[in-house]
Amino acid sequence: ISLCKSAGKSAERGGENVSMSVQLKPGESQDDLLRRFRKQVANSGILGELRKRRWYVSKGEKRRMERKRAIRKARQRRSKKS
Repeated sequence: ISLCKSAGKSAERGGENVSMSVQLKPGESQDDLLRRFRKQVANSGILGELRKRRWYVSKGEKRRMERKRAIRKARQRRSKKS
């Protein structure tokens, strides 16, 4: 089983290429192989990166999102102290 991802730019222009593969071990079932593959994909962060890059987000929008996130976190910290 293998998964390939090209993040953002093409490989010729210095983009990041990630490929993930697992080999079937002797005596290993297909379910165990799939479970191992899914765990590797989850730990590598490939899917999260793909979700982030699904749509273009401008620098200004990223700043606004970070500001909102910081405000939310500060509120949560204040409410836990009280």
